[in-house]
Amino acid sequence: MTSGAPRIVPVILSGGAGTRLWPLSTDQHPKQFLPLTGAQSLYHAALDRVADGTRFTAPMVVAAARHAGLCRTDLPNDATLILEPVARNTAPAIAMAALAAQSQYGPDAVLLVMPSDHVIADPAAFHAAVATGLAAAQAGWLVTFGIRPTAPETGYGYLALGEPLVDAPGAYAVARFVEKPPLADATAMMDDGQHLWNAGIFLFRADALLTEVAAQAPAMAAATRAAMATGVYDGQQMTPGIAALTDCPSESIDYAVMEHAGRVATVPMAPGWSDVGSWDALADLAASDGAGNALQGRVTALDCAGVHIVSDGPQIAALGLTDLIVVASGDKLLILPRGRSQEVKALLAAMAKDADD
Repeated sequence: MTSGAPRIVPVILSGGAGTRLWPLSTDQHPKQFLPLTGAQSLYHAALDRVADGTRFTAPMVVAAARHAGLCRTDLPNDATLILEPVARNTAPAIAMAALAAQSQYGPDAVLLVMPSDHVIADPAAFHAAVATGLAAAQAGWLVTFGIRPTAPETGYGYLALGEPLVDAPGAYAVARFVEKPPLADATAMMDDGQHLWNAGIFLFRADALLTEVAAQAPAMAAATRAAMATGVYDGQQMTPGIAALTDCPSESIDYAVMEHAGRVATVPMAPGWSDVGSWDALADLAASDGAGNALQGRVTALDCAGVHIVSDGPQIAALGLTDLIVVASGDKLLILPRGRSQEVKALLAAMAKDADD
């Protein structure tokens, strides 16, 4: 950010359950509150990323009410905490944060919206990308941030690059959004150089976002306004009205707003980003030995290659394993081949069905 630039309102979304990192991540203690990549939790790292008071205001955190205690850990006293009594996906969460920011800072307040469970290895590069996108956001564009693909990833959405913005150097119009693609399409998009991974991080004015929500999702706009108007306020903490929020459509910000809005831009960035969305993603971030083994906890591996083994207590002894992920937590054990961790959510659904039968 340049000298004299307005401070940005950071909005940290912390409502996710992190089911793909089961059994370490659970509904009561999801992945954002775990020290998965270092000594501090992903949530703590997200707060640190926006702690510079010359760049950012006090943060706003939108989270599930049941995680209130976890969210208050390390939260600055002047932070705003919005506790959702029911989950309604990212679009309502962001709309409520925009309403709160508009009330506190005015309609032209610029919001930086980011999930609490992502890894940003190079905060300086991230801050530079935010500074690049600021002019576009101030001009009314809805800015999203994109990552140059390094692999034909089928678990991410993609952004197709359009024309560069004349008045915002380094930013581009988004030509289209691409849903999670099959492998052949992902490979083609990686090779053409005109597509980015959609990082799910956004920068926009509060009034620009709320105008688009009203235009694209009027029922959501009405419900979130009613939820904030009927909420229970306790200093810097508030709980939206449960009746209004229960009636609110549950949709992602991309599906409800970004894919339909007319002025959507993107800023390419390379800040060492990962959404830590699967055990494979976490394995890629972990330090490994010469045979590609990443071991955490009470683990002994002999004659193994390409294994990622994690234990938060039970002792694990592995012999002659190749390209496997093994995770032990309490009385739960997960074993799967590397490359299939995106299917853990389906596995949990099958487990729940078995329990009901």
